[in-house]
Amino acid sequence: MTEKKKDEKEIPKEPSMIRQKELISGYYDELATAKEDGKKVVYTFVPGNLAELLAAFDVLPVLPEINALQSGMRKRSRDYIATAEKSGHSEDVCTYVKCDLGMMEQGIGPTGKPIPEPDMLLLSYTGCFTFMKWFELLKERFPKAEVAMLHVPYQGDGEITKEMRDYTVKQLETEIVPKLEKLTGKKLDRDRLKELLVRSAEAEEDLVWTWEAAKHRPSPIDGYFGGVFYIGPIFTAFRGTQEGVDYYRLLRQEVQARIDAHEGPITPRGQLNDQKFRIVVEGPPNWTSFRDFWSMFADEGAVCVASTYTRVGGLYDQGFRHDPDDIMGTMADYCLGCYTNLNLPQRTKLIAKYCEEYEADGFIAHSVKSCNSFSAGQLLMLREVEKMTGVPGGFIESDLVDPRYFSAANIKNRLESYFQMLAQRKTGGGAKSMEAVL
Repeated sequence: MTEKKKDEKEIPKEPSMIRQKELISGYYDELATAKEDGKKVVYTFVPGNLAELLAAFDVLPVLPEINALQSGMRKRSRDYIATAEKSGHSEDVCTYVKCDLGMMEQGIGPTGKPIPEPDMLLLSYTGCFTFMKWFELLKERFPKAEVAMLHVPYQGDGEITKEMRDYTVKQLETEIVPKLEKLTGKKLDRDRLKELLVRSAEAEEDLVWTWEAAKHRPSPIDGYFGGVFYIGPIFTAFRGTQEGVDYYRLLRQEVQARIDAHEGPITPRGQLNDQKFRIVVEGPPNWTSFRDFWSMFADEGAVCVASTYTRVGGLYDQGFRHDPDDIMGTMADYCLGCYTNLNLPQRTKLIAKYCEEYEADGFIAHSVKSCNSFSAGQLLMLREVEKMTGVPGGFIESDLVDPRYFSAANIKNRLESYFQMLAQRKTGGGAKSMEAVL
């Protein structure tokens, strides 16, 4: 095993990060033995996922995006992508898709243990057209798997209408639930589903409290890089579980302790107490060089106080909570309200709101080469946010899990120039936007 770098060994991790890794590791262990344990497996996606409904049927979810990003963080995605491209997939295809397909070709999961084949492919289509094509490829690979599709109407006009909600609820009742009942051989226990939704709402409350703790100075959290650890349990298999509730209670206690001590989050460079810049970030992070990417911000004294990526699994901070008194309606509302299901004006207004509410000094769009769902329209959104808030924007580019598209030198140079501009601006002599710097 390669010896860790000196700074990696000496810097402690937040207790919640350690617990999060334990939960995710246990989840993959459970998947590895799912078939021999007689458990049904359902492949589905993060935005608009029906975690509580699946748990009510005692089936295990497999989330292809999570498998891909976990592979990226473990430095395994390059080989999986190469395998997929040798099979004929284009360089321009979403690298999550190629990583996932290459992983299946090699018959291994991101932790080195096998991922079970699906008994059902459950597609909750929420704003990302790639999801549909991805599942077509999965159906070709697993022709015996049952298929269920929940078509979630896109918020093209910027609102959720009664007709959209009713349409989604009807599909849950007449399409999704019956197919899960057929798959598992048992009827939906609605009382159990209510209990799961109660626990979801409890965990969501503590997660929102944690996000909003970044309004403190210094911020006790990093809402982008640290945030991806915080959302791990609620993004994967732990929404609606007591383990999820306990995790978010632990997280809240940990963050409260840092607020009381006037401390910042732990970063790859140590604890970030001297916070020079408060930044809002749009777009997913780069996973293959995640630690280096985070370090570039920490080196400049920049803390990310809010991000859109951490909301992709649920816009809980905009008031939504799962409602146990309306089990199908609340799941419809959740799916319809996901970040990727918002139109560009809605996303722009949300980013501007974060910039103002979190008193951000800057806003950075991370454009991901192979993710049109996030990257389309980002430059326009950036300029609109600048106009709406006066907060200067920055723009950097890389990819999700393809290391070929992460240029450390290029990103570092852009970030250094951007933060120099912010520093000068604070003293009254800086440029108004990144365009004046580059």
